[in-house]
Amino acid sequence: MPGSARRALERTLDALRTDAGSALLLVAVTLVALGWANSPLSPAYERLVGLPIGLQVGAFHLDLDLHHWVNDGLMVVFFFLIGLEVRRELAVGSLRERSRAWVPLVAGVCGVVLPVLLYLAIAGGPAGDGWGVVVGTDTAFLLGALALVGPAMSSQLRVFLLTLTVVDDLIAVTVIGTVYTDAVHLVPLAVAVVALVALALLGRSRQWRSAPYVAVTVILWLATLESGVHPSLAGMLAGLLVPAAAPVRADVVRAKQLFRDYWQSPEAGVARSARAGLARSISVNERLHAELATPVALVVVPVFALVNAGVDLRGGVLADALASPVTWGVVVALVVGKAVGISGGAWLAVRLRLGRLPDGVGPGAVLGGATLSGIGFTMALLIASLALPTEQAREAVVGVLLGMALSWGLGWLVFRVARVRFGEEAADLPVRLTPDVDRERDHVRGPVDAPSTVVEYLDFECPFCARATGMWADLKAQLGDDVRYVVRHLPLTDVHPHAWDAAVAAEAAARQDAFWPMHDVLFREQHALEPEDLRRYAGELGLDLERFDADVADPALHDLVAAHAASARASGARGTPTFFLDGERHRGPHDARTLVAALRAPAR
Repeated sequence: MPGSARRALERTLDALRTDAGSALLLVAVTLVALGWANSPLSPAYERLVGLPIGLQVGAFHLDLDLHHWVNDGLMVVFFFLIGLEVRRELAVGSLRERSRAWVPLVAGVCGVVLPVLLYLAIAGGPAGDGWGVVVGTDTAFLLGALALVGPAMSSQLRVFLLTLTVVDDLIAVTVIGTVYTDAVHLVPLAVAVVALVALALLGRSRQWRSAPYVAVTVILWLATLESGVHPSLAGMLAGLLVPAAAPVRADVVRAKQLFRDYWQSPEAGVARSARAGLARSISVNERLHAELATPVALVVVPVFALVNAGVDLRGGVLADALASPVTWGVVVALVVGKAVGISGGAWLAVRLRLGRLPDGVGPGAVLGGATLSGIGFTMALLIASLALPTEQAREAVVGVLLGMALSWGLGWLVFRVARVRFGEEAADLPVRLTPDVDRERDHVRGPVDAPSTVVEYLDFECPFCARATGMWADLKAQLGDDVRYVVRHLPLTDVHPHAWDAAVAAEAAARQDAFWPMHDVLFREQHALEPEDLRRYAGELGLDLERFDADVADPALHDLVAAHAASARASGARGTPTFFLDGERHRGPHDARTLVAALRAPAR
């Protein structure tokens, strides 16, 4: 392939990997499916969807058509990915802190209950079994629509919406796997239970290789498929049992040493050890998520859309659907129920003081995100095919597609009104450094008048802050006198109990012109930051210990550290390390090469 064509293909794939790109791809595939199913070529579409595909290994055989291979097989990967995301949120994400999770959790529950009630009120009776159609929100479509019509900066709203979609994802998958299950066969179900136990034991044994988890999940899928329980539940449960954890500094250091070994001795065996060391430093959950996210977004979900969205609307089917209570029950439930349920649930949770909205997220942004949550594509189409007879399923699909279009348009309108009338330009944390660097008060390394400035909010127990990783030395080596480096304190006392005292000790050393020597010692001795250790370091640096003790007890220094933490909150820093490049918060990887490239970029 010529270089220009290859670069064009790479740019296209990069665009499709974004939230907006994947949403547009889904829209395109959906329109293709609808057009194909309603064209003279519709018999070819029906033949494709009904294409029989068999799998036989010895005495075992599995015979499904393409439609069921996609819905009962390929989509298990989608549900497995959802399970991975939920487990990660529970372990290291927004669901780890109860105070941050309650508002989106309550909003998510209300965003399930109200749509179900509205659907039953409008389309109950013979079509009552279809209530599960309105439970789930399509996460991929939701995030894509948010990227297209939401505020330009909306990462906090994105996290809020992801958290509440955890609720309806869990409920929707449970509904699929239990309510819409036919006869259950006990022997395969017992095998599935054993597979779940095996996954749990793999997690407890801290198995870091991904292959055993994948192998057991395949067995779990086959057993669940044979048991009669819908395999979507198996995918979700398997993902929930794959452990997630933040990187451990010791594992990262070990991986660094292994790569150093390979640099010195580039042989196949050493390379294999280096790859294994790198893999061990990242949780198996995160590695599997990274491997599956792009195939799911660019292959699995679009293929699902292709074989499920092709509803033949000819011969009066569309007119019948528009006159059907099933169609309008789905539309009202998704468009009105989701918007009112989610925004009302969030309001209720805040009023009950269960929590608060994320920083930077206003009520207009919540209503806009709630309105977009009426996009219920993947789960809705799957449940419609399981819960309703063919004619009503078609009517439900029409309702889902109509609700998707209305939710998208109303979401755009809500965000526009929130921006114009209420000044909600963003739904994100602040990005500007507040206050600006003051070379009389801030701690500066490098020329005070250097053209580029890197500010780091640090915690002396943070294993990945710049001094701990040597990143500042790399910045200095590449940029020389063109950069100055400033540090401010952000002690994360909930996870680092010694960080506050270490920050105060550094400021006490600063009163004797020894901030940077103490800074270096504290990072070098991160494992020992008790008060007696801090005093010993002061003595080793030749400080006046009597004065040091008095300064450590001085409320003014504690107020100074608190002011640094307040400036972090005002600037949008919530964790360490957080970097600001020339006054703007840096997002994404913070290795030295990335920061240097960002500083050298022509426009910031």
